[in-house]
Amino acid sequence: MGRRGAVPAAVLLAAACLAGVCGDEFSILRTPQSVVFRDGSWPIPGDRIPDVAALSMGFSVEEDLSWPGLAVGDLFHRPRATVLVTVKGVDKLTLPVKGISYPIENAVPFSLDSVANAIHTLFSEETPVVLQLAPSEERVYMVGKANSVFEDLSVTLRQLRNRLFQDNSILSSLPLNSLSRNNEVDLLFLSELQVLHDIASLLSRHKHLAKDHSPDLYSLELAGLEEIGKRYGEDSQQFKDASQILVDSLQKFADEMYNLYSGNAVVEVVAVKTFNSPLTRKTRSILQSSQSESDNPYNLAYPYNYNYSVIFNIILWMMIGLALAVIVISYNLWNMDPGYDSIIYRMTNQKIRMD
Repeated sequence: MGRRGAVPAAVLLAAACLAGVCGDEFSILRTPQSVVFRDGSWPIPGDRIPDVAALSMGFSVEEDLSWPGLAVGDLFHRPRATVLVTVKGVDKLTLPVKGISYPIENAVPFSLDSVANAIHTLFSEETPVVLQLAPSEERVYMVGKANSVFEDLSVTLRQLRNRLFQDNSILSSLPLNSLSRNNEVDLLFLSELQVLHDIASLLSRHKHLAKDHSPDLYSLELAGLEEIGKRYGEDSQQFKDASQILVDSLQKFADEMYNLYSGNAVVEVVAVKTFNSPLTRKTRSILQSSQSESDNPYNLAYPYNYNYSVIFNIILWMMIGLALAVIVISYNLWNMDPGYDSIIYRMTNQKIRMD
């Protein structure tokens, strides 16, 4: 009876993947020995990808992750960096055989803000490098030493275009094939590849940051391939050439980042055709808000942040100092001899004598 029930479930899962529910892909390009990803075809929920990144770096998550793809690994040696590249416009990339890929179930928009906040909170006094970048949307977020390391990184569309036509850009060495330098869509795609090259190049000038004890985080979102698919079509030669160029650039970028961190970095790629409608996310957030309202009917703010101890100590010792000052002043005033200690009486006596 159990076997008969398992077969239809497997058939439904396969049909769902063929229908596009699990069509997108989560791939591991490089990983250190301390982080173990099992080889299998277990689907990973799209909204749990940030939890996979957090657990692989040794951070805790709010909900337990029952996904069997990530093993426990070495708890005492965690990776120094996690690099996550999200590629929009394609559900699968022809990556090398040595990588591990998992299907994505319900690919909803996600971010690594929770991981970035954990790094900023736990390693605020050290030198973490946190970079979150979406070149096509001109969206950038830097924390820690990333502001100084990537100070010269092009982040706006105008800067990206100007960077492509400099002497040391990738246009001088990259085979464009059917792509054109005179098309804005092609230039957007090529500018994102230039960003990958510049990140590795700028980081190589600060190799000491890749050897410290604070973990680093890189989250990149590439939408150039999606625009090429909309412009030329997914069956066009331009789209095929762009896909191959992107795969080669991603593998080169993964190898460079892996070597910069001396083999102690996790490089992941998320290939998403299109993100699903955020209706599921909205429904989940509404349920969470209703549950939080029942637990907290007065809608109070979260009572603690990383500045709490600092503010508490400032207020505590200031109040103690003021209390001691009041006690000392009151004691001296109480035991003061008006005829000897008070300047008022002293001047009054002199004035009386003069009179």
